Amino acid sequence: MRAYINATIYPIASPKLTEATLLIDQGKIVDVGQNIPIPADAEIIDCQGKTILPGWVDAHTHVGLWGEAEGRSSYDGNEGSAAITPQVRGLDAINPAHHSFEDARGIGTTTVQTGPGSGNVLGGELLTIKTAGTVIDHMVLRAPSGLKSAFGENPKRFHGGMMKRMPSTRMGTAALLREWLIKGREYAKKQEEGKGDFNLSLDHIAKVINKEIPLRVHAHRADDIVTAVRIANEFEIDMSIEHCTEGHLIADFLAESGYPALIGPTLGRRSKIETKNLSFETPGVLHKAGVKFALMTDHPFVPIPFYNVVGALAVVNGLPEDAALRAMTLSPAEILGVEKRVGSLEKGKDADFVIWSGHPFKTRSRVLATFIEGKEVYTLNK
Repeated sequence: MRAYINATIYPIASPKLTEATLLIDQGKIVDVGQNIPIPADAEIIDCQGKTILPGWVDAHTHVGLWGEAEGRSSYDGNEGSAAITPQVRGLDAINPAHHSFEDARGIGTTTVQTGPGSGNVLGGELLTIKTAGTVIDHMVLRAPSGLKSAFGENPKRFHGGMMKRMPSTRMGTAALLREWLIKGREYAKKQEEGKGDFNLSLDHIAKVINKEIPLRVHAHRADDIVTAVRIANEFEIDMSIEHCTEGHLIADFLAESGYPALIGPTLGRRSKIETKNLSFETPGVLHKAGVKFALMTDHPFVPIPFYNVVGALAVVNGLPEDAALRAMTLSPAEILGVEKRVGSLEKGKDADFVIWSGHPFKTRSRVLATFIEGKEVYTLNK
């Protein structure tokens, strides 16, 4: 058992604590608070002047999957052979030795959702994992944690523009998605009745139809977001809006829809037409409207070591500090369906926490150590 004492602690699910203690044992949080009893045999770590937070949860990344600094041989982000590829699994392409995992641990990110990119109308299954380990199967928190879908420029450009096949328009994207959701619904019904042969593509779609996992929809532009909501309502499925760049233009609509949003990548250039309204004011506007949301990097498109900078800039542009911290920890954990284990410092949860030299939104603050299930997985200058 170890006791981290005299720290400023942000449990996230409860108010900030000063001169507080975090007590952990066997990879789990035993207690957190002020003046809590410490067993006589506990190892004491004095954290005077330091800050402890839960590990960041980055709910939209391509960690371990994108070919950074390795060339095309390791580019496994999109199965571009067809516009509809729900049968593929991000689990089968992630390299736990990829340097993006070390980058994540170095900024205190202990949980990520990762998986296929946005080249296809249906791109395959995503998964939520811890950021330390050598065997990906042992790092899994939830697999699958969603089925990737994409609207807007990406599927149009790749399939309609480069490959000269459907979809070449937004109408085509919506039509393909509807067509395959209908197929998935019919397949799910037959499977329930014990009829029909197994089909891997349709089986993955049936998980969405049966609300076992959500559809995670890439959508930047407001009209694409509205189309995604329209289709989700038609099929009565769970969904998250990924990117939500123009969400601030339809904040009340999003709040009324009830679907959560993942906002980003915001720390970067306006790389295409549909990101022309990119703004760090979006999180604050959605927060004020009552939208459930989280921040994200979309690593490598915003490198994951800048995740704390993303939060800080959201605060500068109108998001309350406590809401920003929650949007990087507990809210993404809830959106990913893993909040019972990660996202806050509470009794019984995984001991995934980070010791900072100061507040993480201050430019000179550094991650001193990162822990996953009580094990130190990153140490500054070690």
